[in-house]
Amino acid sequence: MVQAKFFLWAYVSIFLPTSIVAQGLGVNWGVIASHPLDPKIVVNMLKDNGIKKVKLFHAEAGILNALARTNIEVMVGIPNHSLESLSEKYSVAQAWVKANITAYMGKKGVNFKYVAVGNEAFLTAYNGTFNKLLLPAMKNILKALNEAGVGKDIKVSTPLNGDVYITPTYKPSDGIFRKDLADIMNGICEFLQKNDAAFIVNIYPFLNLYQNPGFPESYAFFDNDDSHSMDDHGVKYRSVLDANIDTLVAALKVANFSDIPIIVGKLDGQLMRMAKNEGTPLRPKQYPEVYIFSLLDEDLKSIDPGMFERHWGIFSFDGQPKFPLDLSGKGQNKSLVGGKNVPYMEKQWCVYNKDASNKKDLAVKVAWACNNTDCTTLVPGASCSGMGVDVNASVAFNMYYQMANQTKVACDFQGLAKIVKEDPSNGTCKFPIMIKSFRATSNSSSSASGSSSDSPSSSPSVSHSPSPIFYFFVGICIAWFA
Repeated sequence: MVQAKFFLWAYVSIFLPTSIVAQGLGVNWGVIASHPLDPKIVVNMLKDNGIKKVKLFHAEAGILNALARTNIEVMVGIPNHSLESLSEKYSVAQAWVKANITAYMGKKGVNFKYVAVGNEAFLTAYNGTFNKLLLPAMKNILKALNEAGVGKDIKVSTPLNGDVYITPTYKPSDGIFRKDLADIMNGICEFLQKNDAAFIVNIYPFLNLYQNPGFPESYAFFDNDDSHSMDDHGVKYRSVLDANIDTLVAALKVANFSDIPIIVGKLDGQLMRMAKNEGTPLRPKQYPEVYIFSLLDEDLKSIDPGMFERHWGIFSFDGQPKFPLDLSGKGQNKSLVGGKNVPYMEKQWCVYNKDASNKKDLAVKVAWACNNTDCTTLVPGASCSGMGVDVNASVAFNMYYQMANQTKVACDFQGLAKIVKEDPSNGTCKFPIMIKSFRATSNSSSSASGSSSDSPSSSPSVSHSPSPIFYFFVGICIAWFA
């Protein structure tokens, strides 16, 4: 049931401005989308909702230009694929700072607060690829910032996954850094402390539920009572977030870096906790800055971790609120302010043609469409699941058609699809109309050579290797026509 929350196409019709947000609240703004929303529209959304901090995964010229003259605090990221060149050549760091920081500064420029070098670079899945590259890259970026005269105002850090620290006893007070990373983490903490920068950690309470079906929902989503609390030498933890943060606090203490501030770079909840500003048991009255993950849905994100990856946004891909959310954390039934003047394509959809003469290839066509577009709303528990063959085929065909810019040839499938002018949406199953995309272009020296999973991929009409969702639909399609 939790998984379904991330797939619901919920459109709220009442919009009330939320000019006050929980102290220290920011948002992650990702652009791994087939049709990115115009950054000017997004920036106005941030303003309308009182959001004053934003975290970018990499430098985008269009986004940085839109953030100029707004005074919104910006944390700009550098992808992992740039770490090697940044660590080996100081000139690369100089070029990056010149192209993506100093080029946007001045009285009417971007309000940069942090450069986030790398992203969760020590994940075990990387097999140590970036272990020796991250800190040298951070040092070179700071050196370049200092050389440009902005090193005191713009801090350098790195977002790390919560798996860099552990607790052998499951009690937060026994937290330590992973033994294989102990020396590296000491070096990074020394760098952060020396330069008055924060430790940035990404925490995902939802994944505790997703990966562990028996995990208490109330313990993950911050509305817990004593029924699922953890006792740590007389101190009760009622949320996995507080326990996670204090495990880090304890690890910092063991490493002799107790005073380093903490920023939660990614999180999926806990606004009311922030508003109370109660802190955690090991750091009372010191609740960290938090960046919600995420601002917008991204339909080209990898679904390898789970189908939910494309639906983290508090807004849908077109900037519309998905559910009521009070950013002040006071529990009021408020709606977010959506994007204004969004340029939609024509009001037309692509659906399954029930009158098609040859239906024997329908299963194959639907599976192919889903492999080349986003069919995550069809998985079990999602907003369009369990509605029958016709709806499933129509969802697949329409998503492909919309992501292909409503090109006529994209709604054919050998006569199995047709274009209609009447909205085929059915209850929770919404058939979106694609927006006219804004394609931001990064500055030429913004990153080193190489590809990155943080960057949008090409047109959906380009065939990809079979993904998990492809095999899922091959299976259900066979079942439909067996």
